[in-house]
Amino acid sequence: MRSILLLTVFAFIHFVTEATAQVVGEDLPFLSTYQKELPYFQELITGGQYAAPSPRIKGIPYYTSRQFEEGSLRINGITYPKVPLIYDTYRDQLVTFHPVFNQKILIKPEKIDGFTLSDGQLFRFFEGNETFFHRGNGIYQVLGQGNAIALAKRYKTTKESREQARYDSEYVEKATYFIWEKGRFSLIKNAAQAIASLGLDAKVLKRELKSKGLQFKKSPEAYLQFLVTYPKSN
Repeated sequence: MRSILLLTVFAFIHFVTEATAQVVGEDLPFLSTYQKELPYFQELITGGQYAAPSPRIKGIPYYTSRQFEEGSLRINGITYPKVPLIYDTYRDQLVTFHPVFNQKILIKPEKIDGFTLSDGQLFRFFEGNETFFHRGNGIYQVLGQGNAIALAKRYKTTKESREQARYDSEYVEKATYFIWEKGRFSLIKNAAQAIASLGLDAKVLKRELKSKGLQFKKSPEAYLQFLVTYPKSN
């Protein structure tokens, strides 16, 4: 009975992905029946079991918390709301929970169109940028989108811990910024690089940036968000 039900659901999902994007829970008639067999669609749980982080590293490898957040996940044009998610920025892995087997399950990054966490922050998978050492699995936070896309790569490294009796090392949180346009990544380390990457006029921008109190060094995310939405014609 379960195999017949799964085949029926997969056939329906294939039909849906060929049409316009839909939100699970609103338009899928088999959802309630399928949830009795398996609360989350098979597409969410194809990445294998998540390995627990080492207890010998101080801190947490996650973006925000060790607890699952209620987020949304978009795969193959379908949005899955209210999905329990944890984002491991140390290993660049997105994790969900399989309630039937009581396991933390990896979501394959290349299947992710995008996901949002409980605070509304958007993350997406982007191909390329292989020369960037901390690219990981290619998951980036989308800071803003307009003429181009402003991205932040959130990641964690480790350094030697001072508490050697309890820990070998500890996590260090870091971020690197990029402008993505037409499939090309531009590494952004300062304001001049950001403006040049977008082909904007620094003299024209200077007055507006000053009036808004935007400086790359103080608030790189807000700065980049403003630039990618700034009209190139000005």
